[in-house]
Parts: sequence; C-alpha cells; structure tokens
Amino acid sequence: MSSEPPRRCLFCAIAAGRSPAHLIHRDERLVAFLDIHPIRPGHVQIVPRDHHRYFDDLPADLAGAITVLGQRVAKSLKALYGVQRVGFLFTGSDIDHAHAHVVPLVAPTDITSRRYIAEERLTFRETPRPPDEELAETADQLRQSLAG
Repeated sequence: MSSEPPRRCLFCAIAAGRSPAHLIHRDERLVAFLDIHPIRPGHVQIVPRDHHRYFDDLPADLAGAITVLGQRVAKSLKALYGVQRVGFLFTGSDIDHAHAHVVPLVAPTDITSRRYIAEERLTFRETPRPPDEELAETADQLRQSLAG
C-alpha cells in the first residue's frame, strides 16, 4: 500500500508524466530516468510510480523489481561507459519518495562514506547539470540498450 504523496512530490509528477524527465524506462510500476545533477554521466534514478516515502516502506516485490531493473541498467551503463563497476543504492536525503540510484563508477570516491574521508571540514557544491541535448542523447542510447 502506498502512502499519500505530498502535494508537490517531484517524483510523483515525473512518474505521472506531469514533469519532464529524460526517461529510459517506463512500465506499470516503475519509471527510470537520468539524474539532472549526475554524479557521473549516465546516473539513473529508478522510481516506483506509486508514492512510498522510504526504501523500507516498499513492498518486497516492488523493491525486487527496482533491483532487477537496476541490474539491467547497470549492464547497459557498463557497455556504454566502459566501466567495470556500477553503484546501486537507495537514498532518501533529498526527496521523500523511495528511489534508487544507478551510477557508473569511475573513481573510488564516486559513492563513498564520510568515514573514509580524512579531512575534518568538507565543502560541497551542486553537481553540474549537463545540457538537455546531452541528456536526451544518453537517454536514447540507454533506452536502445535496454530494448535490446
């Protein structure tokens, strides 16, 4: 059972087609699209169409479906970017809608923990947003790879 979505949930809007996104996959339960502030090019978000606030709120079969799609996306990302590893993780610090990240891993620090970082004081900046033309081309390549 999904929880009631907030009035302005961005991921609900994307899943319903009310907000634009560079989609790479859509089915009756899930949508997958490119992150507009990617950790690395090809960074994909996988979102359930129904609103579930947190990863641990997901029904087990839906969490499984996200993982299976994540594996398919990972294979496409490996082929497209020539990487050996792809990170897959659920987070929730930015949007209250359960979602998984699928990220081609280029450097050991692409996805890391504060526990590995030696410096006491860190500063962060927003990751750059690629131009829409670049996102559209990447989304097209990933859709083609997933289709076939």
